[in-house]
Parts: sequence; C-alpha cells; structure tokens
Amino acid sequence: MRKEASTNTLNKKNLEADCGMAYAMAVLSGRWKLSLLGYLIDGKLRYGELKKKLPGISERMLITQLKELQADGLITRIAYPEVPPRVEYQLTEKGSSLKNILMELDRWGERHKGS
Repeated sequence: MRKEASTNTLNKKNLEADCGMAYAMAVLSGRWKLSLLGYLIDGKLRYGELKKKLPGISERMLITQLKELQADGLITRIAYPEVPPRVEYQLTEKGSSLKNILMELDRWGERHKGS
C-alpha cells in the first residue's frame, strides 16, 4: 500500500485524471480483470461459475479482483437472500461499454500471441 500523500500516489492520481488511457489501464490492470470482464459479457455469472472458468485463481484474488471491478463501477454484485446464499455478478452499463474494446483486444491477442 502506498501512502496517500506520497509523491508516487499523487503523480498516479494526476496522470489518471489527465490521461484517459492511463485511467483505463489503471482500472483494467490486474491479471484476472480482463478475463472476468470477458466472461461477464455474455451475462450474469455466479461466483462459483467464475471460479471454475479461472482454475488458476485463488479465492482471495478472485474476491479482490471482483471487489475492485465493483468499486470502479464496471460490475455489480447481486446477492439473493436464499439458503444457501446465491451471489451473481454482471456488467454495469459502464462495464458493458467496454464490450467492443474487449472483443478487439481478444482479436489482437489471438493474432499476435504466437509471435
């Protein structure tokens, strides 16, 4: 964790405020975030379904990445008052606005991952 008043933190905040690309990269950075968003393009998924789609992710990391995406307004968490508890995640309108970008990133990655 960085100190809120550190030069590094202030520089990061200023850069993200002034540069759209820096803001986008800050919001989307994280090993699992793009994959999570990609899986949610097709609709709601339960926590367990997301976990199965990402077999290498730890419980702690999945929870952390989901919370960060939620805090950035890209996904929403829907908890149903049932027994056993059921939780689903879905893209928000802001998250859905990334669909074309995510699809293009996927196409670019498929074309260039072997080179």
